[in-house]
Amino acid sequence: MGWCFAIINNKLAEIYFDDAKGEPKIRGHCYVKKRDYETKKERRWIKDDTAKFRFAYKKSKYRRVL
Repeated sequence: MGWCFAIINNKLAEIYFDDAKGEPKIRGHCYVKKRDYETKKERRWIKDDTAKFRFAYKKSKYRRVL
């Protein structure tokens, strides 16, 4: 199982997904606060990941937002 940062419903979150071939399946997410991550490495991860991953979550479904 892998994880990364993403923007879900306009909030910062960690998403958890299966490492499968093809399209990864998102298993869940949890909302986090940016101030909880203090190191430069963690802040860089947030910046890089949120630029690529934006989702809308509604009725137990994730939809990619461009």
